Amino acid sequence: MPTDEITQKVSDRYAKAANTGEQMCCPTSYDMAQLKSFIPEEVLKISYGCGTPAGLQTVRPGETVLDIGSGGGIDCFEASRLVGQDGHVIGIDMTDTMLDIARKNAAAVAANLGYPASNVEFRKGMADAMPVEDGTIDLIISNCVINLAPDKRKVFHEMFRVAKPGGRFTISDIVADQTVPQYLVHDAEKWGDCLSGSLTLTAYIAGMVDAGFLGIHLVKSSPWQVIDGLHFFSVTLTGYKLPPVTDPSPYRYATLRGPFNRVVDERGTTYQRGIPEPIGSNDALLLSTPPFAAHMILTANPLWLDNHDPRWTAVFPAQTPCTWRGHYALLAGPFVEAADDDNHVYRRGEPLEICSKTLDVLQTEGYAPHFAILNRAGQQVNGAAVSCAPDGGCC
Repeated sequence: MPTDEITQKVSDRYAKAANTGEQMCCPTSYDMAQLKSFIPEEVLKISYGCGTPAGLQTVRPGETVLDIGSGGGIDCFEASRLVGQDGHVIGIDMTDTMLDIARKNAAAVAANLGYPASNVEFRKGMADAMPVEDGTIDLIISNCVINLAPDKRKVFHEMFRVAKPGGRFTISDIVADQTVPQYLVHDAEKWGDCLSGSLTLTAYIAGMVDAGFLGIHLVKSSPWQVIDGLHFFSVTLTGYKLPPVTDPSPYRYATLRGPFNRVVDERGTTYQRGIPEPIGSNDALLLSTPPFAAHMILTANPLWLDNHDPRWTAVFPAQTPCTWRGHYALLAGPFVEAADDDNHVYRRGEPLEICSKTLDVLQTEGYAPHFAILNRAGQQVNGAAVSCAPDGGCC
């Protein structure tokens, strides 16, 4: 199906939904009671998405926020409240009906917030060719919209272009655990359902890295739909456009605390738990971002850790039989590869079948934030417990 035809069909469907009140994609969980205090009902009833807009939880006062696929304006209006009068919010959408509703309600929202004028503007445009100046955005948010773009790599490059050095994104979208087959890719209706346009998690994150973002990591995930054995699930991801390093870092070494036994970062550097690794200033900047900070210790001199040091962390599987229940784990950053203490090697975005003992390990505090867990079993599993080999071979 030609790209222009996909875009037009998606736009037409969302315009129809705005007029009829049809629910699109998967409804988002908002605190409607709070939003109703300043956002008109006309906006609230046409709000769609694939996850609570986690990006809004990271908004800072005075920032410039960009919402890709702003629809009726709900996330822009909440961002307007969060950035305050001194901040600025830009919403981009390709559907005239949505833009008309958002623009019509902007003045009312500003008045309800006590602002002398609206700090929100809505621009017509495409996600892969955004009408936004280079390097002007502190935070990019988007809720189940990039999935609808035929060329997502262009969208990711546009995001990187408009982000300030030191800027960031937090976006929710639908991804798939396998490559979407052509019979779904060419199903126009399922494009509007946020299914046919889904990339695998591996390809989605790879597109962001190719654009220049680093420190990409999972904020949350949840299952969405299963079609013909393909699992579609919602992910919320955050990443950074790191600023150029102007001064040498005081940190010259990084030591992995755990709980991973070994990790590889996005620049290809391998870290073994407890062993200091020489780093440069750019590495220090990357490893100082929030997703790495809990796992790494940065020092001016080499720091060795062993299991007697309270900073050294590990989670070992229970020494009991395990069962296979259909669970698969997908590493979702910030590492491109990681290994646990039971000889499992996880590669970012690639599903790895895991047993019940490994599932318990990955649900602990140190591991859980980095994994999306799916269950591919089509029915209840009644497999008998088996004994794992000492080297973890059964898993």
